[in-house]
Amino acid sequence: MFATVLLPIDRSREAAEASTRALELAREHGSRVVLLAVVEAEREAMQDPARVAELLERARQPFAAASIACEVLEREGKPAFVICDVADEIDADLIVMSTRGVSIEEDEHSTASRVIQLSPCPVLVVP
Repeated sequence: MFATVLLPIDRSREAAEASTRALELAREHGSRVVLLAVVEAEREAMQDPARVAELLERARQPFAAASIACEVLEREGKPAFVICDVADEIDADLIVMSTRGVSIEEDEHSTASRVIQLSPCPVLVVP
């Protein structure tokens, strides 16, 4: 059912929880997982490429240990738009992502809220 799962990641605790849920889904459905780190252009100066690579490698390790096919991507831009563009590009069946504890209904400008509005596929938001 979910052949390809897109998992946008960052350094948050919530993203780690979304990663755990994506791992469970990938096991259940035999999914391929694509990890995505988005570097915002205006914050690029604060994003060390080595730290982004380290983040992606750490996020990839549990999938590799579980023998789940996992690719990593790094893109630049506005997170919600990049996430949706990548989902379309890789023909994702599901996006699994976190929210920062802000109610999606209350914060229509949150990344999760925008992804839900723009996504070409279902979105599982992990609180």
